[in-house]
Amino acid sequence: MQFFNITDILNLNKIYKINLINSCSGFKSANLLGSISDNGIYNVAVFSSVTHLGSNPPTLGFILRPTTVPRDTYKNIKETGIFTINHIWEDSIEDAHHTSAKYPKEISEFNMTNLEPEFKGKFKAPFVKNSPVQMSMKFIEEIYVSSNDVILIVAQIQELYINDELLEEDGLINLSKGNIATINGLDTYAIPKFKKRLSYQRPKDLNKIS
Repeated sequence: MQFFNITDILNLNKIYKINLINSCSGFKSANLLGSISDNGIYNVAVFSSVTHLGSNPPTLGFILRPTTVPRDTYKNIKETGIFTINHIWEDSIEDAHHTSAKYPKEISEFNMTNLEPEFKGKFKAPFVKNSPVQMSMKFIEEIYVSSNDVILIVAQIQELYINDELLEEDGLINLSKGNIATINGLDTYAIPKFKKRLSYQRPKDLNKIS
């Protein structure tokens, strides 16, 4: 087994260190965030840091890297207060990954890929058409993490759209039925498959353990 202490990690080649630390936490969510600027330009960008924060109210968060360079998603969210989260699925992986390319702010990634914007109801930010799980989000707050110079964006789910075949009777969204992707590190994609679902666990009777 390979071993790295903190000194080893800090002294690693930059690219090797980025790959190592971005993958050591395990598989991450793979999502496309859709947003719109004040002047009506649509943006869509891949994020691997979306995570559950709470169910009541339904709240998600994601991490933004330092804003010392332009971050169109961040700028749009701060201007409009809204955005969408769309799960990446198997057939969309290459186009989804290409949204990480640095285009000028006046260029929409929708125009540079085969991804298509979709609009639902009165929500102004674009969803990604054919994504099996789509959410409209309202910005709640941002939390600055000074130790790494990143921002945690906290947002509340306003609307949730799920393909019928993914939704189980008890509310579980069975992502494997939608061939929904996950990200390993920065640039490696996988399609997880359902293995086993386990029941709610209670403590064992300690008196029966010898």
